[in-house]
Amino acid sequence: MDIIFNCPNCEQELAVDQSGSGSNIECPNCSETITIPAASNPKVTTGSLPPVPPPPPPAASSTAPVAPKLELHLKVPVRDSPSAPLIGKSKPPLEVVQKGAGKRLRVRTIRRASCVESGHDYFDERVADFLQEVGESNLVGMHTVTYEYFDVGVQKIVADYGLLVIFRG
Repeated sequence: MDIIFNCPNCEQELAVDQSGSGSNIECPNCSETITIPAASNPKVTTGSLPPVPPPPPPAASSTAPVAPKLELHLKVPVRDSPSAPLIGKSKPPLEVVQKGAGKRLRVRTIRRASCVESGHDYFDERVADFLQEVGESNLVGMHTVTYEYFDVGVQKIVADYGLLVIFRG
């Protein structure tokens, strides 16, 4: 659960995790040192607002007179940018990031038929360019595939081959 409060100096609305209550932080907007209020007593500081009276006890009978509502004119902080988190989540260790643990597995299929242009076969060049782009450290596996498709030009079923590349990226 977050503690939401305003900076007493610049009235910037701040939200901090409950574990940070009682500690001192620097306001991201005005750089003043602030003490985070306790979780059970979240204090909203917005200038000189009147204190909110406690709710009246429930009436014993339905004929009891009802007190008029107290109108409060609250001051809403205005800011140009969204409020910044004061306590961020820790980042993973560098050795985990280096191994590529943060990257998703992806698959790319390169068909030879799609690499033939004007009678020239560019399959090897396209595969080499793609593998260079991915990088050897991100390769998980490469598998050859054979498939059949209907060639409209010759009106026949043609057997062809391709390469299935599994990589991190």
